Amino acid sequence: QVQLVESGGGLVQAGGSLRLSCRASEPIFSIGAVRWYRQAPGKQRELIAVTTHNNTNYHDSVKGRSTISRDNAEMTVYLQMSSLTPEDTAVYYCNAEIWATEMTPREDYWGKGTLVTVSS
Repeated sequence: QVQLVESGGGLVQAGGSLRLSCRASEPIFSIGAVRWYRQAPGKQRELIAVTTHNNTNYHDSVKGRSTISRDNAEMTVYLQMSSLTPEDTAVYYCNAEIWATEMTPREDYWGKGTLVTVSS
């Protein structure tokens, strides 16, 4: 079964940057929207970025300092973030609409998350 695997989290200093990765575990037939969420301690999960075949949008909290990019050959979507602050500390999740095979209905897939901790 296809899985999404996030990576790239860790401990970074305020003002620093990092690039998160979301990679499909095996080849897929097609992919639709890819979304990035984050969940800070004690808070609800929030959508921070989404990309489709023709559009990319960012939440105000990360707009201007975040960029989504794709590497289709590697089946990977990236979230580059800069100017990090302690408020960016959270578990970051990717979510994607995937057709695993030509005969498989669209399904939502979630990664297990990668922790980003920003120190002062």
